[in-house]
Amino acid sequence: MRSANQEFEERIFMEKKKQWIYLIIGFLGTMLGLFGVVSFNQFVLMSLPLGLRMVSMVFVYWLIALVPIIVMVVNKDKLTDYGFKKEKITLQIIVGVMIGVAMSLILTLIPHLFGLGEYVDSGKRYEYLWQFIYEFFYCIFAVGFVEEFVFRGFIYQKIKSINYKDMIAIIGSSVLFGAFHLFGGNIIQMVMTACLGVFFCVCRLKVKNCSTLSLIIAHGVYDALITVFASILL
Repeated sequence: MRSANQEFEERIFMEKKKQWIYLIIGFLGTMLGLFGVVSFNQFVLMSLPLGLRMVSMVFVYWLIALVPIIVMVVNKDKLTDYGFKKEKITLQIIVGVMIGVAMSLILTLIPHLFGLGEYVDSGKRYEYLWQFIYEFFYCIFAVGFVEEFVFRGFIYQKIKSINYKDMIAIIGSSVLFGAFHLFGGNIIQMVMTACLGVFFCVCRLKVKNCSTLSLIIAHGVYDALITVFASILL
């Protein structure tokens, strides 16, 4: 006859096994979604009228998060499990903006000032205000929201639920975040992106009022300002 301790250990083992399965399915689904986004952008996007193109870019990017969202619903996870908080939302947003601006000043503006702008260039050039506004909207509500939900939310939570250690969750989610940028074809970019993933995780753990929402804002602001600085300074 099994003891209560054996039954408890078996339940823990089965729960970890389930989380492993969810993690693998979620990440593979994320990569499949990314492949769909890349294919859409390559073969369909530019054939659409400008207005439809702008709308579709946002919605299509959410294909990346589709499988993790399905897993979240099936497993009955809550957004609070993924680092979202209900309290002090305004402060969370302010913290996110501050982190994003600080990152941009250090990682984007300074290289431009030292003549290294080509190494921190998004490849986009805008002239009109509405283009910059759209860039911020797209970077926050598509890129920032999707990537932070998936990597600092879903994947981080799944890894931590398996080993219970923040450090392992930070490293694991950040390595996968770097691998996510495989389609960029640049190993240096993958390594740098993984380092940014570590930075975002540490911010949420150590910075007061920094939540996953804050990271979404920070990520979006940082990405958008890359284009802003490139358009103005290059």
